[in-house]
Amino acid sequence: MKLVFATNNSHKLDEVQNLLSDKIELLSLNDIKCSEDIPEDYDTLEENALQKARYISKKYSINCFADDTGLEIESLQGRPGVFSARYAGESKDSEANMNKVLDELKGIENRKARFRTVIALIIDNEEFLFEGIVNGQILVSKTGEDGFGYDPIFKPDNYSQSFAQMSIDLKNKISHRGIATQKLIKFLLKQ
Repeated sequence: MKLVFATNNSHKLDEVQNLLSDKIELLSLNDIKCSEDIPEDYDTLEENALQKARYISKKYSINCFADDTGLEIESLQGRPGVFSARYAGESKDSEANMNKVLDELKGIENRKARFRTVIALIIDNEEFLFEGIVNGQILVSKTGEDGFGYDPIFKPDNYSQSFAQMSIDLKNKISHRGIATQKLIKFLLKQ
């Protein structure tokens, strides 16, 4: 089965490809020659994931899935949430985003946070949603060199390392995207 992941983020592609069986051929937006900026106009992860998947499905007539992820910090009333990628501005600069979060949390003891991913799958014109959540804490400083996005400042509950310190295999087992992707794969393998 060929399936498009509506992203050009090589980190996301690597994480998901690492989880897929040989029965599913994962394609990126580059593979289908899609270079346009897919809109994300909504205020929820679910709506944004569906919007991206619908766009690719309709324009390219292909089975696909898209995700949207948010870092939700309790003491910031759930921010950055759906705006996680562009929290510090439209340039989507991960360093600036992390620095903004760390600045906003200076002096705040409650550092509870969660990552939440929603995957929208469109297969044979039917829509399905899969969610993954991982709870954790925001660290006081960046720790680790691997990963991407907010990984250097997020430490999942019951672990001593940030996501940026973990191997990709461990992160995939416990991460929000890994959990949502496992649900997606389990569903696809039943098809």
